[in-house]
Amino acid sequence: MSTALWFAVVICALGTLLMRVVPFLWMQRRLNSETGINNMPQWLGILGPLMIAAVLGVSIVPVNPSAISWVATAIGLSATLLVWWRLRSLGWPVAAGVAVFGLVELGAAL
Repeated sequence: MSTALWFAVVICALGTLLMRVVPFLWMQRRLNSETGINNMPQWLGILGPLMIAAVLGVSIVPVNPSAISWVATAIGLSATLLVWWRLRSLGWPVAAGVAVFGLVELGAAL
């Protein structure tokens, strides 16, 4: 591999590490202070649900928007919600949604 590629890999690894370590260290320092968790900023409690909503929004929109991809997305999302409603778990609904989406896309391609 070239030096530029190794440099990019190291920068990405450091960025990923810092995104995980800095909030951990900040929270650890905050919890050890005398004000404790009572002085937490309001945005910190909202940040997690906002990030999940952003990932969900990006995941729902098809890469190549066509009628069949929107139909496959809607059916896959419906299957995900139905399996989640039945099992109340995280893994099986995702697997079911991906499988149904794939089957609809594959069926349309044939």
